[in-house]
Amino acid sequence: MTEAARKLPLEGLRVVEFTHMVMGPTCGMVLADMGAEVIKVEPIEGDRTRHLLGSGAGFFPMFNRNKKSIQLNLQNPEGAEMARRLCATADVVAENFKPGSMAKYGLDYASLSAANSKLIYASLKGFLPGPYDHRTALDEVVQMMGGLAYMTGRPGDPLRAGTSVNDIMGGMFGAIGVLGALIQRGITGRGQEIQSALFENNVFLVGQHMLQYAITGKAAEPMPNRISAWAVYDVFTVKNGEQIFLAAVSDAQWAVFCDVLGFADLKADARYSSNNARVSLRAELMPDLRRRLAAFTAAELTAIFEKAGLPFAPIVKPEELFDDPHLRATGGLADVRLSDGPRAGQTAPAALLPFTMGGQRLGVRQQPPTQGENTDELLQSLGLSAAEIAHLRSIQAVA
Repeated sequence: MTEAARKLPLEGLRVVEFTHMVMGPTCGMVLADMGAEVIKVEPIEGDRTRHLLGSGAGFFPMFNRNKKSIQLNLQNPEGAEMARRLCATADVVAENFKPGSMAKYGLDYASLSAANSKLIYASLKGFLPGPYDHRTALDEVVQMMGGLAYMTGRPGDPLRAGTSVNDIMGGMFGAIGVLGALIQRGITGRGQEIQSALFENNVFLVGQHMLQYAITGKAAEPMPNRISAWAVYDVFTVKNGEQIFLAAVSDAQWAVFCDVLGFADLKADARYSSNNARVSLRAELMPDLRRRLAAFTAAELTAIFEKAGLPFAPIVKPEELFDDPHLRATGGLADVRLSDGPRAGQTAPAALLPFTMGGQRLGVRQQPPTQGENTDELLQSLGLSAAEIAHLRSIQAVA
């Protein structure tokens, strides 16, 4: 079945999003990929992520596919009125601005739900309501205060995770909340407000380490200094300076590990007979393994471990994933148009949502929109004439 002919689960659902950066756009993208009509409301100058450099350069094309764009000036009373009229046609409204920002324009949940009790409103914030909710949050901020940076870095050197984990997952949890609210609305006929937050997402991520302390009475060490649950579970530097991650996480895997690598003496050593025994002796076992494995190339170890069914992984850079044979073969990447920046108009492969529905990946139906690409179309759908749209432009209420 072609992408165009597929019946997606959220077809017929209209989402209006007032979002920027990563968290809010991720929530909208998840809903859009599943078939919702997602309308991105951008300010007159456009979403700032269209023009970010460095680590932000990929934000807009990654998180804004399958959406429409309308540019409205919310600070202009007539622009704000158009936004409210648009929201009146929506099943879902999503926003990720500072607390109180949307109320200034009558676009908060209380204002919009008064006229539409079926509305589902996704509010994506730095913190859920409480003592911290006045703070300005970033992914890095909550990673530092929520234990993740401590766990990722070396002792004394807290380190941000290498991607926007809280922004992306916070947006995903917001979308999960929307899906739950849609089911409940089908039962009760009423909508509700959904709240998702960066800090609480981060705490959820480190929750296993919190409970590790509760159970063992010992604080979790940062990952580079951790006491591993498995003896062989590490990155090894091998022949020619290459690196590869190798693991053996059970006694059966340890036996296979020794057999396929020719380490019969280690297999026969009674001191290493159980995983827990090997963990307690890691200080002497690991240097020995590193010395032995240095005789192999990464390619040789890959072939050996793949054939034996043992866990392994090459150390791959993000840019190398464009050519990953598994992603290519399974349709895990789809071309998106780069609508801004020096390569505007060109395409690049983007990662799709990591699940299938009916055996198929959810693809790109609409390219990331150019600024205000659908402004006229959407205003006309609200009943505005060409003259009325021209008037709004003349007073800079729309662009």
